[in-house]
Amino acid sequence: MARVYEVMFIIRPDMPEDEVEKLITHLEGSVTSSAGTVKVERMGKRRLAYTVRKFQEGIYVLLTVEGSGQMVHELERRLRVTEPVIKFLTVRVDEEQKRLDKVKKIRDSRVKRKPQPAAEPGAEPAAASV
Repeated sequence: MARVYEVMFIIRPDMPEDEVEKLITHLEGSVTSSAGTVKVERMGKRRLAYTVRKFQEGIYVLLTVEGSGQMVHELERRLRVTEPVIKFLTVRVDEEQKRLDKVKKIRDSRVKRKPQPAAEPGAEPAAASV
């Protein structure tokens, strides 16, 4: 069963641009060879919240991956042994997306009714007069 994951990883800031592209292409290839789909979003160089492996900055990359859990496990293994990657995080997002779609569907299905005008306190209801 195909699930959707987001894999965010941070690469050393001193890595040349062509090496970054080569690494991303290699990771994309490992996903597509496992019958998965991938979308890459390069977020550029940013300052880290805290020092990681003596680095204050890093190159952020977000992969949106659709595939099996074994494929993601292999991707994480590759990230773990790749020396230029200083940090990574994988999050499964399909369950959250399913929940948000359900909430949106419920909100859209509700009919917004106009409030009925309140009857005057001394008046009898129209159905009661026979």
